[in-house]
Amino acid sequence: MDWALFSIFVTVAVAHFLALLSPGPDFVLVVKSAIKNGTQKSIGVAAGIASANALYIAFCLIGVGSLLAASVMVMIVLKIAGGLFLMYLAIMALRAKKIDYKNLEFSEIKVNQPESTFVKEFITGFMSGILNPKNLLFYLSLFTVVLTNEINLGFKVLLGIWMTLVVFFWDVSVIYLLSRDKVRRKFSHLAYYIDKCTGAILGLIGFSIVKSALSK
Repeated sequence: MDWALFSIFVTVAVAHFLALLSPGPDFVLVVKSAIKNGTQKSIGVAAGIASANALYIAFCLIGVGSLLAASVMVMIVLKIAGGLFLMYLAIMALRAKKIDYKNLEFSEIKVNQPESTFVKEFITGFMSGILNPKNLLFYLSLFTVVLTNEINLGFKVLLGIWMTLVVFFWDVSVIYLLSRDKVRRKFSHLAYYIDKCTGAILGLIGFSIVKSALSK
């Protein structure tokens, strides 16, 4: 086993999953869809969000990979920028107040809302994911860890597939769990503390990326 690749995989996978735990626009959309449309149709939202993430991941693998191959200095600059962005996300999470999480406590569902379809939910999820600039910036920052000339394309593609599947199955899990009122209420009270913990860890990862880039 190549322990260097394993270490990179664990670092990226943990940072990625912690970011998923932090309630953002995509998370709120997933829960709202689950409440309004039920679990089966809401899976379309999860598929749409995962597809948007896959597109950004592919863009980072192809576009940023080419830049890094062209210049070592560009690689160092992107690593520093990526690490700083993760630290920025951490600061925003640590500075957030409890009132900022009130949008997770959804009110009563309107029974007269028009019925949606899987395709409509897919489009909604895809547009939410693709129009959220934080998704692109997050993947740009995260992939600065692995987009080096020493790491083969197969490993990068495998990591991209892994991250896409994690996004999809995490959102599906959220749909099945948080569509239940009791579970959702409990999570809404814990979301504030979860965001603090994930923010702190993301900040440490971002700091380590910047430190490693500067040391080169």
